[in-house]
Amino acid sequence: MEIKILDMIQNLHTTVGDHFFIGITKLGDAGIIWIFLTILLLILPKMRKYGLAMLVGLCIDVIVCNGLLKNLVARTRPCDVNTAIQLLISHPTDYSFPSGHTAASFAAVAALYFSGDKKIWKAAIVLGILIAFSRMYLYVHYPTDILGGILVGIFSGFIGSKIVTYMMKKRANQNE
Repeated sequence: MEIKILDMIQNLHTTVGDHFFIGITKLGDAGIIWIFLTILLLILPKMRKYGLAMLVGLCIDVIVCNGLLKNLVARTRPCDVNTAIQLLISHPTDYSFPSGHTAASFAAVAALYFSGDKKIWKAAIVLGILIAFSRMYLYVHYPTDILGGILVGIFSGFIGSKIVTYMMKKRANQNE
């Protein structure tokens, strides 16, 4: 059934769509857009709490997603099952479940949201959804890989925000 969904998405391909989703997926390569945003927020004193939450959330995500789950589940990618599809990007070398691009995106979004950001998370979720969809559009992830990435990301971002909130409260109490 998941291959059928991916095959239906293949019917959406256009030249403009191909270039757009290749660009979108590259923003998520190695979490680069989220790392850049984290650094930017860490530099800005009023935004530092959000940057710290993203940093911790992304670290938790990389451990859970790339360090544990991908190797534990060891799911073959859809492009390795249906080899008739010509990939528009380089063939990923790691396992399929969960989607690391999606997990990092939603770790960043959740960290922002749960740490109290009022604006940035809204733009981040739009980008996160586009990155997640791009992985199916480009035939490198199943829909359940995306769902798994969303869940891992939300968990990681939530925990990251709670750790940072706890640490900041503890520090404030020590300074009193």
